[in-house]
Amino acid sequence: MQVQVIPGDQPLSQPQSDQLSPSQINSAQVCLPSCPVWASGRYHDDSQTGHSMDSPTETKHPDSYWRGRLTSTEYAVTRRGATEPAFTGKYWDHKAQGTYRCVCCATPLFSSDQKFESGSGWPSWWKPLEGAQILERVDSAHGMVRTEILCASCDAHLGHVFPDGPKPTGLRYCVNSASLSFEPSAPQR
Repeated sequence: MQVQVIPGDQPLSQPQSDQLSPSQINSAQVCLPSCPVWASGRYHDDSQTGHSMDSPTETKHPDSYWRGRLTSTEYAVTRRGATEPAFTGKYWDHKAQGTYRCVCCATPLFSSDQKFESGSGWPSWWKPLEGAQILERVDSAHGMVRTEILCASCDAHLGHVFPDGPKPTGLRYCVNSASLSFEPSAPQR
């Protein structure tokens, strides 16, 4: 796994509804009522970090591309850093065998072999796929310090990683279902 730490302190929030329109996603009153960075119209300050959700590191597409390709919830989570409510995502209790991919660019990220029930209400893994391209960034929004995880191929917000997972890593990759697609394993003969 390649991990690149990017300093930052971008706010994350939870959408108020599972079905947000693009105008609601951009409305500070709906998604992020107390976020001055969002309200100012800049999610990242590229002059300080060199990193932007709207300027992915490898898969470069304009915002209009993502709005047309993703559902409103997928867009809010992956492109705007929102968090889906606990116990509502399609993969939090998903048991099928296969590979979880980035919903934006289809990069393989996690395997069902490392998925575990964390009790958090979000799908959780104790490690990403071997060789998975995941970025980590310090997130000090909401009065706490966490480590945000993003897809390294397209900068999609995935969730956070916490140091309270099971052995052997002791990590819990807590991921929004809306940031993932699932590819089932081929049936065994």
